[in-house]
Amino acid sequence: MLARLTRFTLGAALLAGIALAALYRQQFSAAALQAWMHHAGVAAPLMFMALYAAATVLFLPGSVLTIAGGALFGPVWGTLYSLTGATLGATLAFLVARYLASGWVARKAGGRLKQLIEGVEKESWHFIAFVRLVPLFPFNLLNYALGLTRVSLSHFIVTSYICMLPGAIAFTYLGYAGREAAAGSAGSIQKGLLALGLLAMIVFLPRLIRRLRGTPMLAVHELKRKLDAGEDLLVLDVREAKDLSGDLGHIAAARNIPLEELPRRLAELEVHIKRPIAIVCRTDKRSAAAAQLLSGKGFSDVRVTRGGMTEWNKSGFPVER
Repeated sequence: MLARLTRFTLGAALLAGIALAALYRQQFSAAALQAWMHHAGVAAPLMFMALYAAATVLFLPGSVLTIAGGALFGPVWGTLYSLTGATLGATLAFLVARYLASGWVARKAGGRLKQLIEGVEKESWHFIAFVRLVPLFPFNLLNYALGLTRVSLSHFIVTSYICMLPGAIAFTYLGYAGREAAAGSAGSIQKGLLALGLLAMIVFLPRLIRRLRGTPMLAVHELKRKLDAGEDLLVLDVREAKDLSGDLGHIAAARNIPLEELPRRLAELEVHIKRPIAIVCRTDKRSAAAAQLLSGKGFSDVRVTRGGMTEWNKSGFPVER
């Protein structure tokens, strides 16, 4: 009973704080922040980090603080203070969500939501690294959402701190370059161009990350070993049905759903959503498209067979026609 009352009180206080922050959002500006830091004196860095942490918990925009940090403390210390404050705030939000609702979510989650949570937990720090490096996900909301999973707290803190660094550097330097330009200092143009270059890097980072991640591949020898060992693996052949009896044949255990039919036949694969899936085609291209489709629908362990049936035949493995 006491624990329930404590959760209710904390939840009510959090909602009230978020509401107040939204109400006075217009007063949260770089100019106001600069005035506060000026009055704080030597305690300004500690006050800045505490304010950043509170802003993160209360859904206030962190970009304003990061840019202001660059203008107030310079590119190095500004990055350090912003990154530390953001990580502290993210950790607080993570812990609040875990304390308030993670148990309830674990009991009530089902269907696609449960599959999504399990997929995040399985990826753990890999997932955290991806969403921190790709600035397309709502930072403040994501902190609470991850707290509802069983992702390790240490993974959350360490990965967040490291992977938020590129964005922190870019926005901090933007604030620093703006201060230098306003002061008319020498080299302000070069600093401004560097700031724009860093921001461009952040914009193109999602494409780079996707390319580096790529689609998980499975060598034909590894697929053969798994099948011989009797592992619980679905082999999905996405060629047209006529190709199964063609020159390359097909793997005996394979299930055939042509790529063109896959979107409307996904329901047939729902029972395999937690099962490892190896996708096979003539080579790799159609398999990669099928893997992207399945991964986007919640299938968490999908791999493309490298070289497809062409490589399978080259390796001398048995086929059926």
